[in-house]
Amino acid sequence: MTALESMWVSFFGIFLMFVSAGATIFAQKLPSILRFIVLVIAFICLVIGGIIMIVIVFGGPLAE
Repeated sequence: MTALESMWVSFFGIFLMFVSAGATIFAQKLPSILRFIVLVIAFICLVIGGIIMIVIVFGGPLAE
């Protein structure tokens, strides 16, 4: 993976974390079953974003 591809993947991970935070805030105004569904989706986004960040950070610097 090139440095540019790594940058875009990390941006996607950050985007997923923002989606997770926004969905969590939005879920506070929903009824119970919809709240549960939105929070599960937010948790999945958070976990995937975290895994992406861990892979990118521990992947180390990329040699060109």
